[in-house]
Amino acid sequence: MNAEPADQIRLLDVQALDVRLSQLAHKRASLPEHAEVDSLTKDLSQQRDLLVAAQTQASDAAREQTKAEQDVDQVRQRAARDQQRLDSGVGMSARDLSNLQSEVVSLAKRQSDLEDVVLEVMERLEAAQERVTENTERVSALEARLADATARRDAATGELDAETAKATKDREIVVASMPADLMALYEKIRLKQGGIGAARLYQRRCEGCRLELDMSEINEIKAAAPNQVVRHDSCGRILVRTADSGI
Repeated sequence: MNAEPADQIRLLDVQALDVRLSQLAHKRASLPEHAEVDSLTKDLSQQRDLLVAAQTQASDAAREQTKAEQDVDQVRQRAARDQQRLDSGVGMSARDLSNLQSEVVSLAKRQSDLEDVVLEVMERLEAAQERVTENTERVSALEARLADATARRDAATGELDAETAKATKDREIVVASMPADLMALYEKIRLKQGGIGAARLYQRRCEGCRLELDMSEINEIKAAAPNQVVRHDSCGRILVRTADSGI
């Protein structure tokens, strides 16, 4: 294949832009903010689950407390009525009075037990409410940290995206002036050779694979016409000759 020496030189510009684009893509993908956002998102999700669990426990305990207090109130009212009847004693036999007195004692025991239940539920409710408060604060703190990390990530990716857009535009401008067949060969080699399709021949060394050319290769390149596209036998990359090639 033949290509004007100037076009071959410009191929190095394309290669430099491709390297830059690859570096920018790698830098964007490996920003520490990505891992930070992912970690905080996971922590926040777990903390929100804990908050929901604490809120559910608090809600259940609150309902249980209301029910227990209602039970206590019912027993208290019944005991008060029985005590009032017992105190009056009107129209009641000795047996009825004895039975009523036993019931008053039983109700007092029942009320005491229910009041203990209320106290136990209140303690559980208080503990659950404390967990709700703690988890709410933790969720708020994580949300703030996540918002900060997200903002820093977006700012960093925005800068890299702007650089990428500029490098892409610069590449399009250079490629537009290049021979199609030369670019097709370059792209084919670049795909096979880890992103490097063309390299400068500098002081008899290929800057693509960093190997020094042997004398037979040097002689072949010396004999090649300036517009002939030469390639390195070892790595297959296009070798671009310049004043510093050493041949």
